[in-house]
Amino acid sequence: MTDPASNPNTCYRHPDRQSFVLCQRCGRTICPECQTPAAVGVHCPECVREQRAQFQANRRASGAPSGLTVAGRRFAMLDQKATVVLVAISVVVWLLDQVTGRALTGAMLYFAPVADTQPWRIITGLFVHSSFFHILFNMWALWIFGRMLENLLGTWRFLALFFLSGLGGDLAVTLLAPNTPVVGASGAIFGLFAAFFVIQRSLGYNAVQLLVIMGLNLVVGFLPGTSISWQAHVGGIVLGFITGFVFTKTRNVRQRGLQTALLVTEAVVLLVGILLGATGVFA
Repeated sequence: MTDPASNPNTCYRHPDRQSFVLCQRCGRTICPECQTPAAVGVHCPECVREQRAQFQANRRASGAPSGLTVAGRRFAMLDQKATVVLVAISVVVWLLDQVTGRALTGAMLYFAPVADTQPWRIITGLFVHSSFFHILFNMWALWIFGRMLENLLGTWRFLALFFLSGLGGDLAVTLLAPNTPVVGASGAIFGLFAAFFVIQRSLGYNAVQLLVIMGLNLVVGFLPGTSISWQAHVGGIVLGFITGFVFTKTRNVRQRGLQTALLVTEAVVLLVGILLGATGVFA
């Protein structure tokens, strides 16, 4: 019988917990509880103990005072939660937008014809929403899937996925509906759905229900009178699938450079496509 702790898709200390994050030092899979932030990536408890023991030995050998500093201990305990920050930014922007008479919407929404002269809209459009129910659904979905994906991927991979999916939505709008102003994080959130599906399948889990939910929400965007940008949803889904596939195929620590290169390539292609589309090259 195979030892459950040897399953590469689960934490080596908690075999009942799936994870996608590897210890930067030894390469073993670790769940959020077992992760300690390091200068690059995260480390598992055993590697942290080894490093601390070596640190103490070096301190004693040099005659310096032993023990980690208070700041060092606080940094080691730091648990960055990008999902919380993204939700908080969106909520604050929505509240400010309400008290300023929707002034922020006009300044931050994504509109392809001006993206080349006002490039900040490529990102800021993700943080403005058209109505209370719009932001309510998006933030609910981001809260649920964002936390799960951040725990699986780690903070920086999760942020890369979120913004790449958002850029995918912008590019799809630029190509398919260039004269339509759009707002909201829906494209990025649909990208989270798609990536979560890919990752779950790679871990051996049945994610058909998620695919059905994603499909139903996508269909809603095609209904008349909904004023929903289905183009952004489609673009987000495509980039979510692509980015999720990149993560599943470059999971090994030795492939970290390749993974970074592929993510950067995605970002460059998307940005170039958006800016060229804004100038009318594809018209």
